[in-house]
This record gives sequence, structure tokens and C-alpha cells, in this order.
Amino acid sequence: MHALWPALRQARPARAVSPELVALYDQRADIPVSTFVEMLTQARERIDVLVYAAVFLHEAYPRLNDLLRERAAQGCAVRVAVGDADSPNVQQRGQEEKFGHGIESRCRLALLHYRPLIGTPGVEVRTHGTTLYNSLYRADDQVMVNAHVWGVNAYGAPVWHLRRHGEGGIFDTYAQSFDAVWATATPVQEG
Repeated sequence: MHALWPALRQARPARAVSPELVALYDQRADIPVSTFVEMLTQARERIDVLVYAAVFLHEAYPRLNDLLRERAAQGCAVRVAVGDADSPNVQQRGQEEKFGHGIESRCRLALLHYRPLIGTPGVEVRTHGTTLYNSLYRADDQVMVNAHVWGVNAYGAPVWHLRRHGEGGIFDTYAQSFDAVWATATPVQEG
């Protein structure tokens, strides 16, 4: 019918973005560390961090462990999953990013940064050996998703800041992704 009477064709409104999208950054390096810190500071129920290393947080904000302890003391569940430096997937990522053993070293360094939190009530630290398609930094109903792009270090890859908007949206997809990796991750023991 529209071929005969094109004037009857009604334009459909296009939804350019999801209502969950707060911001889109060209690369993680564009985001001030204070943005991550403010988001984590506002958390009341849950903080989830899923990364290979993300040592930039501790390097730029040395009080990160204090912040996580404070949040946990206020009843916030804190879960941190860092890459297992000895896993084939971490080693493969180093080759793909032309970073060699650097990514493995950074995973070990990240674990050194988070190790003092082990044994803190409300804080769990684990290592994972999964193929990581993105890094996640979650605080309650907000998450920063740092995409992993083949051959690009995480600091040079895009980040989208999402805020949960109802059930079953993009935010929930990433929250479920975190939970799936967490279920396979190995708890880090004290000592």
C-alpha cells in the first residue's frame, strides 16, 4: 500500500539511545578518576568491580581501599574480581594488546593492591580466568562499562555509563555478566 500512496507512510519515532545511557566516553582515559570515585562513594548496597587489572584506580586514588572499607562498614557488599595472571585468557589478552607480559604483571599488581582488603567484613576478592569482553565498575544501579576492543588497551577503549531503568535492560545484562564470572572466580585467601 505504501508503494502506491507514499504519503500514507507514517514516520516512526526512532529511539536513538536507551534511557539507561547516562554518558558515552570515547576512551576510558577521558574520564576523570573522580567520576569513578564519586560513583563508588555514593554506593549504599553494592559495589562490583570486574577487571583484569585496572591499576589506574589505585594509582590515581590511593585511598581506594579505605573507600571500599568504609562502604563495606556501612553495609555495602563489595565484590572485586581481578584477572588471574596465570590464566591463558589473560596471557592471550597481553598478546592481542601487544602488551606482552605487562598485563600479567598488572594483574599481579592489582591483586597486591586489593589483598589488604581480604578478611574485611563485607568485602570479597576473587581472581578469574575468563575471556573478559569488558571491565565493569558497578555502584548500586549505576555501572561503567569499559569495552575491550581487540588490540587496544582498556584505557583507549570506549566506556558507557549506565543507570538501571527498569527490569531486563542493558544494565541487567551487565549485572548478570558480572554474576556469571563471579560464580566461576576463585576466592583469594588471606596471607
